[in-house]
Amino acid sequence: MDVIAAGHLRKMQVELQEPVTYALPLDDTLVPLNRYLGGSLELRYGGAIACQHCGRATRKSFNQGYCYLCFKRLARCDQCIVSPEKCHFAQGTCREPDWGTRFCMTDHIVYLANSSGPKVGITRASQVPVRWIDQGAVQALPLLRVQTRQQSGLVEAFLRRFVADRTNWRAMLKGEAGAVDLVSLGRQLLCEAASVIEDLQQRWGVQAVQALAATAVDIRYPVLEYPAKISTHNFDKQPVAGGRLLGIKGQYLLLDTGVLNIRKFTSYHVELAAETA
Repeated sequence: MDVIAAGHLRKMQVELQEPVTYALPLDDTLVPLNRYLGGSLELRYGGAIACQHCGRATRKSFNQGYCYLCFKRLARCDQCIVSPEKCHFAQGTCREPDWGTRFCMTDHIVYLANSSGPKVGITRASQVPVRWIDQGAVQALPLLRVQTRQQSGLVEAFLRRFVADRTNWRAMLKGEAGAVDLVSLGRQLLCEAASVIEDLQQRWGVQAVQALAATAVDIRYPVLEYPAKISTHNFDKQPVAGGRLLGIKGQYLLLDTGVLNIRKFTSYHVELAAETA
């Protein structure tokens, strides 16, 4: 196989089509991947990692693509990104107030998704439906629109008492999750959360949290065959990941030799060789 592109990995770009279309960014090159389904694909890691924020060479990637200095300095690497209900912007202690204003003080969606089973999640309104696809969801339903990331996190923290907030990635990669009536589940959860939503509206105003009258979205992925057993490629242990491309789901390449989590290796410099079936 000939090398068709080289550069630092970024998470795959997606578009909600039938099925989802994928493209792999390698620095300034964007490689369409669906065309290689059923063909051969090989990614070769040469040992170089460059921080996705500052570009500094780093021997280890922190938080999916950052050097240690950026990991400790950037707001996007703070604990409140994982647990948005812990947002401390109002206390004046945000690591990057300007970035926090743009990223966190903007409309977010509280949603239900079905990837390895029903789960609750949050995302910026601008990231619908990308966030659902990145999680490998086969169904998704927006429940609420809220004005800030912290408010969405407070709702999510309550709802995870009743439904999971994480994806079982191994189960997600073994096949399609069974269909779930997300609309009925959503009604039940909103009833459970009525008092919480009312408290948030009293605190920040009625417009802060609004229920959405939405229909569920079905998502289909370009997969020829799901692996019966999940084994993973790890560039830190083996610099070459290659095989026949059986499918793409979430941010994973499904090869006949194992699966590769592209997002995990953000900022790794690789060469990509491929040929169609």
